[in-house]
Amino acid sequence: MSGKTLKQSLRPDSRLSGFWLSLCSPTVTEIAAGSGIDWLLLDMEHAPNDLSQITDHLRAATSAAPDAQMVVRMPSSDQTMTKRLLDIGVKNLMFPMIQSAEDARRAVAWTRYPPEGLRGISATIRANNYARQTDYLTTYTDVQCVIVQVETPEAVDQIPAIAAVPGVDAIFIGPGDLSSAMGHTGNPMHPDVQDKIREAVDAIHTAGLPAGILGYGADLARRYFDSGIEFVAIAGDAWLLTRQMDALVQTMAQPSPTLTQQTDKD
Repeated sequence: MSGKTLKQSLRPDSRLSGFWLSLCSPTVTEIAAGSGIDWLLLDMEHAPNDLSQITDHLRAATSAAPDAQMVVRMPSSDQTMTKRLLDIGVKNLMFPMIQSAEDARRAVAWTRYPPEGLRGISATIRANNYARQTDYLTTYTDVQCVIVQVETPEAVDQIPAIAAVPGVDAIFIGPGDLSSAMGHTGNPMHPDVQDKIREAVDAIHTAGLPAGILGYGADLARRYFDSGIEFVAIAGDAWLLTRQMDALVQTMAQPSPTLTQQTDKD
């Protein structure tokens, strides 16, 4: 991790690797943050992380890496959840299933205090170090990163309008839902889906914003980075654990090569 905020790090030609965390374990978050990864995403949409757990994850990440960049993907794009996550100190938010510029404008408004937005004010919150940070109300947007997800062909078509909304800092492509919406459920590598992803990336870059995507595994992650995508989720905690456990079990089920060679000699 660089010591910069995620907003500062997301620049053209950056290659920021991330881990997607869904196991609801602060210990896993702590281990992942200590790896030197550029960013972490804590998933509330497709994992049973609830609001009361999020602070523990934030503390776990910063205990391992003081400049850890934690993104939280909300369970849905919702005003009250946005406010509560920001109040406990989440700086980087991902809003799922943004379909239009109006969706993006609403999301940004929920992150801003009046008159720029609709976020309600509470004076003593974790985000302002329990009122010790006296300039919080005038500086909070400096470190805040608003990421919106496009997950359908219709949303891809709306990228120029979505990206033009002030306060949108990055756009993240959801390949799973995109492939499903295109009639290729479970096959984000289908040529038509990959063409649509390239179209989305081109539109995001034309608008001057960084693009992100899920791309598990070194080969796919490198492919996406080499195509110009700035931030890629290179693995998930559950995905990594499953693959490594399965691979080790399969390896140990095979005879030792040295034993096999000795048996052949006998």
